[in-house]
Amino acid sequence: MTETFLHGVEVIEIDDGLRPIQTVRSSVIGLIGTAPDADVAAFPLNTPVLIAGNRTEAAKLDMIGDMNGTLPDAIDAIFDQAGAAVIVVRVEEGVTEAETMVNILGGIDGATGAYEGVQCFLGAESVLGFCPRILCAPGFTSERPSGVSAVAVSNGGSGYTSAPTVVLTGDGSGAEATATVLDGAVTGVTVTKGGYGYTTAPTVAFSGGGGTGAEATASIASVANPVVAELLGIADRLRAVVIADGPDTNDADAIEWAGDFGSKRVYVVDPGVKVLDEDASIVTQPASARVAGIIAKSDAERGFWWSPSNREIYGIVGTTRDVAFALGDANARANLLNEANVATIIRQDGYRLWGNRTLSMDPKWAFLSVVRTADMIHESLLRAHLWAVDRNITRTYVQDVVEGVNAYLAHLKATGAILGGTCWADPELNTPANLAAGKVYFDFDFTPPAPAEHVTFRSRLVDDYFEEVV
Repeated sequence: MTETFLHGVEVIEIDDGLRPIQTVRSSVIGLIGTAPDADVAAFPLNTPVLIAGNRTEAAKLDMIGDMNGTLPDAIDAIFDQAGAAVIVVRVEEGVTEAETMVNILGGIDGATGAYEGVQCFLGAESVLGFCPRILCAPGFTSERPSGVSAVAVSNGGSGYTSAPTVVLTGDGSGAEATATVLDGAVTGVTVTKGGYGYTTAPTVAFSGGGGTGAEATASIASVANPVVAELLGIADRLRAVVIADGPDTNDADAIEWAGDFGSKRVYVVDPGVKVLDEDASIVTQPASARVAGIIAKSDAERGFWWSPSNREIYGIVGTTRDVAFALGDANARANLLNEANVATIIRQDGYRLWGNRTLSMDPKWAFLSVVRTADMIHESLLRAHLWAVDRNITRTYVQDVVEGVNAYLAHLKATGAILGGTCWADPELNTPANLAAGKVYFDFDFTPPAPAEHVTFRSRLVDDYFEEVV
């Protein structure tokens, strides 16, 4: 109510009360790859394009029909599972594999400031109105390439007032490192990106920093996949998960690949799949696109709080290597892979995705369904409370927010997405000083359901039922 003088009648609209909270879309897939025969007008390079479950739109990725590049097969694999919403980013196919990998990794165009490669996913929502939550790059996440593994300082030099820039020059690309300086000398170099395609160790030079004389040597080894490493930072910002392919060679290599990451946002599947090609030949393909499609299908049919494991995979005729499996056999190949946090594919009443676990080093985030449930709740609450920003902090305001969140958590409990949850305003944080500074705090907790990964039947042989004979 304003204090303006009025002789008459007025109507004042009361804008207090609960706001309904809607869950954000959980199953939008972000897919990146190559398609040299694409319609360039429909799929310009380094531009997110939405395909809303329509094979007609997807056909423009392959105008010749030769299925060149990685995108035509990948989009077909997704649509074999479900008519999902897919945000496609097409990059240029390089002359060499290393050049293509650099294009996938992308970056920021220095002239225009535009996103390139996987970075395009960050700008997808501003362009298309949809945010990708399931990221995959079939054909580019399986390799553990040769990259820079370490840089050893042999001479620290002198006169450095700040850390110099580390310049790595060799036959590969993408390696990055940072230097540390103490008392005017370079004391160490940390490799931040291993890069890709190095056959010999690159030379190391130092630029800037005000000093001279620093020297160092680099060494190379098999390093973590650079595309997955790059996607991790993007996935954190988007609250997305990365569906990655393992090396598709043997179990030991798959387990070693999984050991390169400790993130709750990586879900790796190994081996690849066999598919009947258009000419009736059997070809092999990465499994990640089909897994992304399965997650989208599961979200649509059951909800984001369900695990995609034990869902049938459509459109395949086999796996690239046999995966032994028997229910109850702890030493079966499938179980050993799952124990190492590698999802796999079993043949049991059809070919099925088998595995619940992310690569998280924290057991709290071991299950993919738990990670995605938390992500969807967090993102939904953030987006639903734009109305609450810059409003006056009053008792009614606090009650409206708390009651609105509790109503949403109650709805999630009723649908089975969580087992329970509560929101409250913590008086220890909401002090007069904080409120006067415009800071208001709301706490909430919730418990997602866990998948029944280990089911035990306890058997007892007894004589009691012989009484029923007579």
